[in-house]
Amino acid sequence: MADAYVGEIRIFAGNFAPRGWALCNGQLLNVSQNTVLFSILGAQYGGDGRTNFALPNLMGSAPMHQGAGPGLTPRTVGQQIGATTETLTTQQIPNHNHIPQAVDAVGNSKSPVGNLWSQSQKQGIPPHQTQTKLYDATPTVQMSPLALSVAGGSQPHNNMQPFIAQNFIICLEGEYPPRG
Repeated sequence: MADAYVGEIRIFAGNFAPRGWALCNGQLLNVSQNTVLFSILGAQYGGDGRTNFALPNLMGSAPMHQGAGPGLTPRTVGQQIGATTETLTTQQIPNHNHIPQAVDAVGNSKSPVGNLWSQSQKQGIPPHQTQTKLYDATPTVQMSPLALSVAGGSQPHNNMQPFIAQNFIICLEGEYPPRG
């Protein structure tokens, strides 16, 4: 791969790193065997900074430019943030309530899909023993909020954007990048 700077990261569609490159998978390298790359990366991605240092680990992560802009949170090189799943709490959801509605009349449908509870056509007979139409689409009354129970279960939900997996590779051998 021509004209690469040591420390340059590229996206590579292969399932290996070409000669002179390494996968950005967080692996530790010896400082003594990679002094040029260490002079660029230091230990900002991990390692003890004396005998070893880590390559950036881009597995499962999207790269983001370091720094801060107006209204943005400052980010430093090597900082890893975010999560693939998130458990929402009541503190993360705006205050709101749900008022269940019903129909104060005899229903006109047997299907609950897209409909509300209504009055039974036959008083005193369990609905499963009749062909009673228990549902209607037009609400006429509000029920007590106590008619609803808490839903959910504090389970995490997927927090990932659509993606395609690719390898990120970092240049180990090449031209030393001049400072601008």
